[in-house]
Amino acid sequence: MPLTPLDIHNKEFSRGFRGYDEDEVNEFLDQVIKDYEMVIREKKQLEEKIAELTEKLNYFMNIEETLNKSILVAQETAEEVKRNAQKEAKLIIKEAEKNAERIISEALAKSRKIALEIEELKRQSKVFRTRFRMLVEAQLEMLNNSDWDDLMEYEAPKVETDEDEKEELSQS
Repeated sequence: MPLTPLDIHNKEFSRGFRGYDEDEVNEFLDQVIKDYEMVIREKKQLEEKIAELTEKLNYFMNIEETLNKSILVAQETAEEVKRNAQKEAKLIIKEAEKNAERIISEALAKSRKIALEIEELKRQSKVFRTRFRMLVEAQLEMLNNSDWDDLMEYEAPKVETDEDEKEELSQS
């Protein structure tokens, strides 16, 4: 059990025949008591300081632990967001590829349809041209026919009209 300043103060030594000077011993003991009290006070202050620092250390360790957990949660969340973004990007790409394929298929189908329509129009154009040529040739043939010349030389019999009769009567 450690000594207290009171133990030192109350300590009595037996007297011997040529012992130490009592005043000198008492003076020394007083000095030891003061120093010992000072050491005890410092010890108590240091213990309080240690308790305070330990409390702060625990507080900061809790903050560190909380921050570490927060960082882990943030990292996990970031990874999850990244995975979700990658999945969404893949879905968007697939959808875009499907749309592109659909658009290309529709364009090819329209192109084929237009090509068929062009071929049909060419065929109809040839038929029309052939018929039109035949019609024009037939008309030219009719124009070149000698019947036109005969018609131009033909004189029709004169038919008398009321006016012609009036004219004849007036001349007579």
